[in-house]
Amino acid sequence: MNALERRAVATLSGLYCLRMLGLFMVLPLLSLYAADLSGATPLLLGLALGVYGLAQALLQIPLGMLSDRVGRLPIIIGGLLLFALGSLLAANAESIYGIIFGRLMQGAGAIASTIMALVADLTRDEQRTKAMALMGMSIGLSFAVALVVGPVLANLGGLTLVFNITAALALAGVALALLAIPRAERLPTHGEVGTVPSLLRRSLLDPGLARLNAGVFILHCVLMAGFVVLPMILEQNLGLDRVQHWQVYLPALVLSLLGMVPLMILAERYGRLRVGFMLAISFLILAQLPISGSFGFWPFCFGLWLYFVGFNYLEASLPSLVSKAVYAGGKGTALGVYSSFQFLGAFVGGAGGGLILQYWGASAVFLFCAALLLCWLVLVAGMRVPRDLLSLTVRLPAAEAAAQATLDVLRAAPGVIDLLYMADEGTVYLKVDEALFDTDILPSAGAPAE
Repeated sequence: MNALERRAVATLSGLYCLRMLGLFMVLPLLSLYAADLSGATPLLLGLALGVYGLAQALLQIPLGMLSDRVGRLPIIIGGLLLFALGSLLAANAESIYGIIFGRLMQGAGAIASTIMALVADLTRDEQRTKAMALMGMSIGLSFAVALVVGPVLANLGGLTLVFNITAALALAGVALALLAIPRAERLPTHGEVGTVPSLLRRSLLDPGLARLNAGVFILHCVLMAGFVVLPMILEQNLGLDRVQHWQVYLPALVLSLLGMVPLMILAERYGRLRVGFMLAISFLILAQLPISGSFGFWPFCFGLWLYFVGFNYLEASLPSLVSKAVYAGGKGTALGVYSSFQFLGAFVGGAGGGLILQYWGASAVFLFCAALLLCWLVLVAGMRVPRDLLSLTVRLPAAEAAAQATLDVLRAAPGVIDLLYMADEGTVYLKVDEALFDTDILPSAGAPAE
């Protein structure tokens, strides 16, 4: 990466970290600290935990598309200010309904797709995969830090302090956006990053992508449903003071990184991706019994470790699979749909977990999670592992005749598995078999490759 790209990726990763840290900090807290608020019930506590996902799911794609028209920075700043306002409303809430409304407003600041599009604006094609990987790492880091910092802050000042700090982090993000993000010229839409409306139907109906969308929905549904009850189990069933909860979460998260290594070796070195996936989902299923708290503290810790091994492996692997499974030129659209299913899963998990807890108890929540995971295991058993194909982006010549000639050459080339021509961009997106495709035709076709 050059200096501009390093600055852009570092700044946007930092901005993403600040925002996600604020969202994740309430996961181990809300069901404990909001339980004493006026009107609080398990159902409403679960709704407060997951409702941000509903706004994210509904607004992520539209706001990303709007940023193509009005620019990235206004959407990012507006989303951060909305997030800060929602945090302040939640901080000053005197009832559970105030928390729910504040969390809904937090989610309405849906800027993830816009940030990703800005990364594309500010990086060259050949550096974009590396940039996206660094952005993904920032999410994982935020999750780990939030589970540790959240309980410590809540012990000092309750949910009020946590939400006020969340608002401060969002305002720090606004300052970072205004002062540190390099200014980009208005560029054409990036079909590989931004959402293309005409491709939405294809992304929703593609069987391979549908399996992955269902998977991320279930993964985040189970995560949120679990955090409706896990903090209460630690405090009420296992007798651990809420300020000490981070001492359980942190070792489980850190050690889970070691537990992921065999799964990664199995998938990457030995090419057994489906087996790795099925093992990770099985870990999540097996973890449901010990994390129910029925067997004591140390079995709970083992179950939590097993849970994080499976969750972290799947969370890291799913976006990569989407990129491999998607048709040429559809990565941005497919990932936008994927993110919407992810956030929708968070909403259903929070609200559904709260509903089940209220009427059927904590054990039923774990049974619900296990049943969903079993359904996913069946889906994965029939999954076709996507082929490792090379993605290429070809800019066509400006002259119409030369552009058509280039297009004809690419359509007839051996090894081209899928081709998408975007006339408004003057771009062709390709998925090619490297063993059969001759990259030497690209310069003669008049365009560079990604």
